Amino acid sequence: MGLFDKLAGWLGLKKEVNVLCLGLDNSGKTTIINQLKPSNAQAQDILFIIRQHIHLFSFLLISTLLFSFLSLSFTVFDMSGQGRYRNLWEHYYKEGQAIIFVIDSADKLRMVVAKEELDTLLNHPDIKHRRIPILFFANKMDVRDALSSVKVSQLLCLENIKDKPWHIWYDHTCILICLLIMPEFQCH
Repeated sequence: MGLFDKLAGWLGLKKEVNVLCLGLDNSGKTTIINQLKPSNAQAQDILFIIRQHIHLFSFLLISTLLFSFLSLSFTVFDMSGQGRYRNLWEHYYKEGQAIIFVIDSADKLRMVVAKEELDTLLNHPDIKHRRIPILFFANKMDVRDALSSVKVSQLLCLENIKDKPWHIWYDHTCILICLLIMPEFQCH
């Protein structure tokens, strides 16, 4: 069985894949997405208006990236990681077929916040009962005193995720391939 056959089986012969890219602000989500996209990828920004007070509005920018890879059409949603906008992630959960959860390995102080957001994500009704694959990306490993991917995995208690295929990764070079074939891995 070839790689495309595995992909087609995993995707249920779907030609379109929606990927959610989530993580705290400044974790490196946009940088990772920009490195994984082909040069011909089309990016567009979606502007949401959120009412915070009676007369005050705040703006949230969500970038969507459209590209093709191995005859599949990808839409990647690069979601804002700022605290005040994280509750909006859930509006995309139903459409998501895979998740890239980006962690700043050098930000030890906010690892607890990342864990809380991950727990919220995993317990959401639109995610909880689905075998949606999750790629945890331990970013900024090149920063001095950054946590290893093993330590990040321990702090996020990834070993407790038993009902979803997952993998932790730290190298930009083949993130998309890892995401695509990871259901075939024994991730935990």
